[in-house]
Parts: sequence; C-alpha cells; structure tokens
Amino acid sequence: MPGLPALCLRPRDLRRGAVLTLLFAMSVGAAAATGAWGSAEAEGAPAAVLAGAGEPGAPPSPGTADREAVERAAAEAVAEGKSGKKAAQEVVSRSGDRWGTVYDQGEYAAFAEDLDGRWTGVGLWTGRRGDGRIEVDRVQPDSPAARAGLRAGDRLLSVDGHEVSGLPVADVVARLRGEAGTPVVLGIGRDGAVLTETVRREQLRADPVTVRRLEGGITVIKVASFTRGSGERVREAVREAPPGGGVMLDLRGNPGGLVTEAVAAASAFLDGGLVATYDVRGSERALYAAPGGDTGRPLVALVDGGTMSAAELVTGALQDRGRAVTVGTRTFGKGSVQMPTPLPGGAVAELTVGTYRTPAGRSLDGGGITPDLAAGDGAEERARKVLGGLGVGS
Repeated sequence: MPGLPALCLRPRDLRRGAVLTLLFAMSVGAAAATGAWGSAEAEGAPAAVLAGAGEPGAPPSPGTADREAVERAAAEAVAEGKSGKKAAQEVVSRSGDRWGTVYDQGEYAAFAEDLDGRWTGVGLWTGRRGDGRIEVDRVQPDSPAARAGLRAGDRLLSVDGHEVSGLPVADVVARLRGEAGTPVVLGIGRDGAVLTETVRREQLRADPVTVRRLEGGITVIKVASFTRGSGERVREAVREAPPGGGVMLDLRGNPGGLVTEAVAAASAFLDGGLVATYDVRGSERALYAAPGGDTGRPLVALVDGGTMSAAELVTGALQDRGRAVTVGTRTFGKGSVQMPTPLPGGAVAELTVGTYRTPAGRSLDGGGITPDLAAGDGAEERARKVLGGLGVGS
C-alpha cells in the first residue's frame, strides 16, 4: 500500500526549539495491514487507521494554519523570484499555529538523519542554566569533543568566536552542527581558566537505548529518544532482563521521536490493545500495541518535564492501562499532530492538524502527565522502593 502516510515524529527546526513533534511521513512498511506494528523496521500503521488522513479541502481548526493558504503564498513568492519558505512562514506565524513551521530542503534532509540517530557535529550535549550560561551536560565517547578533552561541567563560552551565553540551547546546537570535516573553534571555561579548542565535525551516531543492571535484579532501560530501531532495542532489553526482575523505563529528558518506535516500545510491556487515539481534522484514529509483550514483570516509568510527545504517548498508555507506576515530575505536554506539506520551491511546511489522547481519553497537549508518585532528584531511588514493594529483590 505505497503512498499512505505513517505516523511519526520529526524534530522541529533546531533554531526554533529543537522539540520533536508529531507529524506524518510518507512511508509504509509491511505491517500496514496487521493492525499493529510488530517490528522496528515496519514504519507503517493499520490501513484503517490512516485511510482518509489529510483529506484535501478540510477546513483548518482554530489555532492551525490553512494549508491551501500556505501553499498559495509559497507559489506566489516563487513565481515572483522570492523565497517560498519565507512567504509560507509568514502565513504560518500569523495563523497562531504554535507548532507549525517551514523548512528548506537542507533542514528537512537533516531531520531524516536525526531520526536515524545520526547527525554531524562534535559530540556535545549542552544545557542552559538559570543565569544564562551554557554548560556541557554530556560528551559522547569517542567524539571530536571527547578526543579534545572536553568534559561534563565545562562552560561553553563561544562557538567560532560568537558568544553563546544567553542564547537558546537550540541556537547553540545549530552553531555546533555543520558539514563533516569542517573545523569549529570552541571557547571553554573551566576552573576559572579560558581554553580554546579547535575540533572537526564528524558524522556521529547516538545509541538511543542504554541498559544497566542494579542490585536485586532490576534492569534500567534508558531511552534517550525514539529514533529508528529504538523500539526493538527496548523489547530486546526486556527479553534479556533477569527472570522475575523489575524494570525501570527511564523516559526522563526524552523529547520524542518516531511514533512507530514508541508504539513498539510500549508493546514490550503490553499484550496488544490500545496505545493512543488521535484525530486528524476531526477524524479519529487509533494506535495499537503488538501482541505478546511482557505483562507480568514489575515496571516503573521515570518521567520529568523533558519527557515529551512520543515519550508521553508511551507514558500515558502504560499509566492508563495500569501497566506501570509512573514516578517523577509532570511531563512537558506536547500532544498535537503535525503533517508535512511539500511547497513550491522545495520547502516543506509542518502544520498542526490534530491532537492525540491516552487510552483513557486524556489530552496531553498543554497539560502533560502527572506521575503517580512525585519525585525529583531522588526519582530512581523512589522507583527502587516501588519495585521492592512489588516483590523485586525480596
């Protein structure tokens, strides 16, 4: 059934927020007719779910952009020798669509790399502190940054001579990225000294799923994002967990990713059934887990304010269906659906077309998920106590 769209997540423009958002990609896998997605490679959704998605001529909902108006603005601008992307973005901005945006061809191509867990950069994860300073949170092993001796806790002062203090993290990330092999000069603050390091960007690959074991037979599965293959990695980790041992599914800081992968991850703990519903221009559809998941193993899901979108979809399904105890802080609250529209001149507009809900019918957009047990820095220790109360390690 080629040509049907499959529900997934893509990153928003890095310069505008680096948030992974719900949208539809033009691809269907072998599982399209099954009613569930049974493998990481299958990027399809049930035909009944997708039939009629994005009907032409459907009126826009309040707070969303008119697709035809966006296309028309781009076409008129291109015909006059102007930027179709800029004209389309002006229409989107006026519409009040808070998640809508427009990409050029290069930006959109880069997002495909992100969804594969690949990107070109130096291997730094950075965060902005309350006073505006930019600090290194993590350095990817065997990356240009790691080989240059950068480490967590370093302060990033400048990139190629441009001061970054006070900038949004997304802008800093955009400056760090670039073509493979190109140099970038980093100004680093460490222990009161200012260092200058020149590194060369490389094609990097992140491991979205990491697994570690705790005493008492507890397996911690950390999912950094739902990039391609991550769902099957979660399923493998559950299958390889010690018999009778509990699992912590750590979704803290997970900004989302491919919905196919999120559903596959949820399927590791469910035996079929509803994961979420979503609407596209007023027409409701559903997402279902694959059968055969581990429904008996004690499970805690760790969440926080950085748990977004597809990660919230997983959290909501496990919470509503009574499969997991959720521990942490309220999640971000990103529950809207975006659909990409190719534009004249090669740009792509990502426009909001609907929202999704948990199995119990809760809308997450703007409100997020309140965990069953509140916990901040001590969330993992509290999760261990919960698992202990469920008989793990006793």
